[in-house]
Amino acid sequence: MIIKTLDELRQPDDRTLRFTPVGLGLGVQMRAQDAAEYQQQVASQLELDPRVVEGTRQSFEHLRTVYAYGVLCYEVYTLVHDHALLVIEQALRDRFVDFHRGTVTFVDDAGVDHQVAVSRYDQVQDFLRGRRSRPRRGWWLSLSGGSSMAFNGGMLGDLWAWARKVGLLRGQRNRGIEQALSNLRNFVAHPTAYHLIGPVEAAGTLRDLAEIINQLWGVPTPGGRLYPSPLRREVVVMAWTTDGSETCTAVAADAFAEFVDPDDRPWECVVLRAVFRPDERVSDPELRHYDSRVEVTHYPADLLWGPGKITDAAAWFAQHEPEPDECDYLDRTFLIRHDGTDLCLPMRPSVAAALADQDRAGTWYAVKADHPNDAYHHVRNLVTRAGCQRNGPCGECHAENLGAGTYSVALVQAGHHAASAATLPNDVTAPHAYPRVQHVAVPTRR
Repeated sequence: MIIKTLDELRQPDDRTLRFTPVGLGLGVQMRAQDAAEYQQQVASQLELDPRVVEGTRQSFEHLRTVYAYGVLCYEVYTLVHDHALLVIEQALRDRFVDFHRGTVTFVDDAGVDHQVAVSRYDQVQDFLRGRRSRPRRGWWLSLSGGSSMAFNGGMLGDLWAWARKVGLLRGQRNRGIEQALSNLRNFVAHPTAYHLIGPVEAAGTLRDLAEIINQLWGVPTPGGRLYPSPLRREVVVMAWTTDGSETCTAVAADAFAEFVDPDDRPWECVVLRAVFRPDERVSDPELRHYDSRVEVTHYPADLLWGPGKITDAAAWFAQHEPEPDECDYLDRTFLIRHDGTDLCLPMRPSVAAALADQDRAGTWYAVKADHPNDAYHHVRNLVTRAGCQRNGPCGECHAENLGAGTYSVALVQAGHHAASAATLPNDVTAPHAYPRVQHVAVPTRR
């Protein structure tokens, strides 16, 4: 080891200087002062909610503090990345103790409850290991509502499963990411080779850690990668020529009240609530395929009015003045019908509940997924026997199978009763009043 002077230790690491706000610098690098400020700004954007307990908060703050010193020593980023993976387990342990408020109940193999007073997570593990008796294998962790779950040893996998079971974590695609983070954590805890991490990867891991911690305490992240807060939906007008040769999408505004139908070609339009903010580069990539009966958009889109003439839509808009809202797109429930050789596109339960009798035949699948394509591919794999799991969260894709059966059975499995179809409003301005309006399938521009 080369012993450096204090001045030498203060010298910036040239490797870090090449990471700029616009990407990796090829042939250029930042000034040391600018690089130090930039990397601190990267870390300062990551904040924990005040409800997070002190132990987890301190560990996270240590990582944010040390991250800034990567400007002087590039290897710091590897240390931050690796330790952040370990802090995930600490956060899960702290949340487990905080969630149970001092008392954890286990059920033994004879069905007898055992209440354990805990103030630290290691007390849970000590109880499960049974230091003065045989290990308590086969015991179950008691949950609210009379349910329980296997909790053998209380290791990282048990904690992830517990957080999912009690509803602290969400998102079907995140199940795979959570497993990947566990694998990375195991690699760090039991290394088999040398590895070097850069500032981009280290910052990304810190960002994921902040999202996981905040979500465990019930706080989603605005614009988050894993557990985002609800997305803002704008009031959107979609118009198309009746021959389907041209479409137009625009955010509705006060000026819409003055719109009239063009004289040269007949147009139709619908008024939706949808994710469409092109000025912020946040828009539903599938909005142009909107269909009022089946789910084909990336994010939920609700029909407010239509279809009809632009002049009529403008009059409705002026009268009702619809406002934007917010929607959560994780863990949505879809119903998919398989009838003979037909596999239909996903539907919302509220839409399926209002279907006519002739549209209810076949086998119906109730599926939980973040996006309709995920649900559709899962059912397609079930129908073709391509390997997806028929019960519970699928280990092969990003979906959870809630059940399958007849139309009525699937509605119940989706948590929606067919009887609700009779209570759908007769007002076309109400979201989901699909049986009372003409079916809308916006044509894609040719």
